Amino acid sequence: MKVLFIGDIVGNVGRKALKENLPYLKSKYKPHVIIVNGENAAAGRGITGAIANEFFNWGVHGITLGNHTWDNKDIFDFIDDEPRMIRPANFPPGTPGRGYTVVKGEGKELAIVNLQGRTFLPAIDCPFRAADEIVDELRRDYKCILVDMHAEATSEKIAMGWHLDGRASFVVGTHTHVQSNDERILPGGTAYLTDAGMVGPRDGILGMERDAVLRKFYTQLPVRFVVDDGKWHFHGVIVDIDEETGAATRIEKIRLMEDEWRME
Repeated sequence: MKVLFIGDIVGNVGRKALKENLPYLKSKYKPHVIIVNGENAAAGRGITGAIANEFFNWGVHGITLGNHTWDNKDIFDFIDDEPRMIRPANFPPGTPGRGYTVVKGEGKELAIVNLQGRTFLPAIDCPFRAADEIVDELRRDYKCILVDMHAEATSEKIAMGWHLDGRASFVVGTHTHVQSNDERILPGGTAYLTDAGMVGPRDGILGMERDAVLRKFYTQLPVRFVVDDGKWHFHGVIVDIDEETGAATRIEKIRLMEDEWRME
């Protein structure tokens, strides 16, 4: 099974880049399943039902979220009814939505799990204990399992990779919007990448307008962050998984820039 995971989609520029690049990526890599992190898709904060449906119509099979899950209040109108979208599983019991699901693409089944870290982020239930409970349950019926570890600290993401080595097929980090350079297959057969990166404005600061972010750092006064416009950059990762064992056999980062020449 070939799985394409695409980093955090940020605002209108990110959505535009996703739409433009999916046909190329489908042609080049021929993924069976495509997963995106969509927690910043609506003006940088949250996601709407209309945006989620756009992603599905373009060929996305599953959407993961993160700490901005609830920033767009429209989410409460549809999250319980959309089985292809998941929020962090370690939100407290009774939280709307689901923390894991199984998506299908071209006859293949992939279980996807969303977790959120606790270091430098709001208080939340333990992601490691949630991972144990959910992944072990999924392994009874599914070989191929992807875990999106949405976290601030690289150490917490790396720890989750090792914690799930041999149990998950692929552990990928999101949230920091900067693609890391540590892709590898761990000894137990789990593909790992600390951060997939982002899809959105390349000349902003993590997708936001530079001036506002610089003013915040320089003055420490409250500022309003707005998604930048302009040219995009696009980050993701493709992983090959052995369907018989659930072990990853290949991992490759994807990095594209608007106006950059490439062979179609």
